[in-house]
Amino acid sequence: MHHPPLPLLLLLLLCCRTQAGEIIGGTESKPHSRPYMAYLQIVTWHGKLAACGGFLIRRDFVLTAAHCAGRSITVILGAHNLQKKEDTWQRLEVIKQFPYPKYEHVGLHDIMLLKLKEKANLTLAVGTIPLPSHFTFIHPGIMCWVAGWGQTAVNEPASSILQEVELRLMEPRACSHFSAFNHNLQLCVGNPQSTKSTFKGDSGGPLLCAGVAQGIVSYGLSNAKPPAVFTRISPYRPWIDEVLKGN
Repeated sequence: MHHPPLPLLLLLLLCCRTQAGEIIGGTESKPHSRPYMAYLQIVTWHGKLAACGGFLIRRDFVLTAAHCAGRSITVILGAHNLQKKEDTWQRLEVIKQFPYPKYEHVGLHDIMLLKLKEKANLTLAVGTIPLPSHFTFIHPGIMCWVAGWGQTAVNEPASSILQEVELRLMEPRACSHFSAFNHNLQLCVGNPQSTKSTFKGDSGGPLLCAGVAQGIVSYGLSNAKPPAVFTRISPYRPWIDEVLKGN
């Protein structure tokens, strides 16, 4: 049975207060314990509001998913509860979006760099995260962490507090129901026997394995059943380095 991928960005109703939800089966992050996390406020090409996650890799660059592209993007760094503006917040405009040139809407090459208008100030609440080398290839079986402001359940009302969850990297066969899954370019994340997963609003957030960002939340099933598919970062290091060097 073919399951269409569900990009995990969150479309927000224009009428309502904008807020994103939470990861499924996770716990609240300790405030500012993940200083690299970025909250993306997106105006889509159709003029709707959407939200994604992302992460700071250089003072003026955020890494996220290509399907989070839009007409305009504002990045909020240093946030924990999106409804409680703190002194730690840094709100920065994106001046250029660099989706991977071969990005496909089926979910392949779902990676994008965002150039910020100004450099972020590095503080206790705002910091960068290391990326893997081009030759890193992480294997199934290890446990990694993901954080985000995505929904807590398929029909749960959205919440605004950063959540995190520990997820297992699965064998590629666990993602065989996704027709475009490519083990060399993607990670299969989340035990099917568990309810823990990422969902709408978590797109673009990092998968952290031993302190290094190894993956980017990309897509999953519409019923939120794990596993979900993440973009592997290591194959894209040459492209990332080229964009960073040129900007």
